[in-house]
Amino acid sequence: MAKVFDLIDAVADSKATVLITGESGTGKSLVARAIHDRSGRREKPFVEVSCGALPEMLLESELFGHVRGAFTDAFGDREGKFAAADDGTIFLDEISTASPGLQFKLLRVLQERTFEPVGSNRTQTVDVRVIVATNRDLWRDVGSERFRQDLYYRVNVVNVELPPLRERGEDIALLAEHFLRRYERENSRSILGFTDDCLDALNSYPWPGNVRELANCIERAVVLCRSNRIDMGDLPPAVAVVLQPIAAAAADQTVPVTPVGPNSARTLAEALAKPEKQIIRAALAAHGGHRQATAHALGINRCTLYKKMKKYGLMR
Repeated sequence: MAKVFDLIDAVADSKATVLITGESGTGKSLVARAIHDRSGRREKPFVEVSCGALPEMLLESELFGHVRGAFTDAFGDREGKFAAADDGTIFLDEISTASPGLQFKLLRVLQERTFEPVGSNRTQTVDVRVIVATNRDLWRDVGSERFRQDLYYRVNVVNVELPPLRERGEDIALLAEHFLRRYERENSRSILGFTDDCLDALNSYPWPGNVRELANCIERAVVLCRSNRIDMGDLPPAVAVVLQPIAAAAADQTVPVTPVGPNSARTLAEALAKPEKQIIRAALAAHGGHRQATAHALGINRCTLYKKMKKYGLMR
């Protein structure tokens, strides 16, 4: 993330189009806002449009505006988002959902900074910084002809790639504390922090919904907490039970462990191999196969986990 922050600072004051990529919930809109706030356009409008939230005709009107009579229910002229963002920044989220026709018009805006409102022959010119985002692989969409290649090169001048939360294990506790203080203020609560078991669960959960899911989890915990620290019982069930398969495997009494003594042919490593394999298998299952999260939960690095998975035949 330090590299992401450096890239944000480096690109902020340029006019280059920025493509922000990453899974849903990783904070792409926050990055777009951060770029705008660090730019020379910070005092001008920041306009956000979710391209996936509107059908094609309405999205075109939303972006470029329309004139009276352009379509049914167009009872008057309406300014579009590009005009509203003039001299500022426009952020187009879910750009991969744009139709081929709309992609062509977006390409023209990026190349010439001109467009016509729907139903009008009058060309408008804008000076606007364009930032786009997607959770899809745009290059793969280019290959399947779902996304224009020329538009791809126009939007992908600078790519800011946001890693999923499961690959940012060291950030989880910091983010959890941040959200705790935010929702503590919003709900007029006084909470000291998290119990150790609670932090272990937060660090072990794979967070498929990324930062957005973590924020939701902490808000829920703040609302439900009835003591001075958030505990396991305040977490959503899916998060709270994540440690159970690991603990169960570690405590499994069905694994025969032959004592290692003077007359034993087994070394300590051999005696511990089967329980260790079970614990690693359980941890992988609990974390959906994500190695970084599994390694973090087990207190080992990813390289060590990889070697042990290979040793025990747990590679997929």
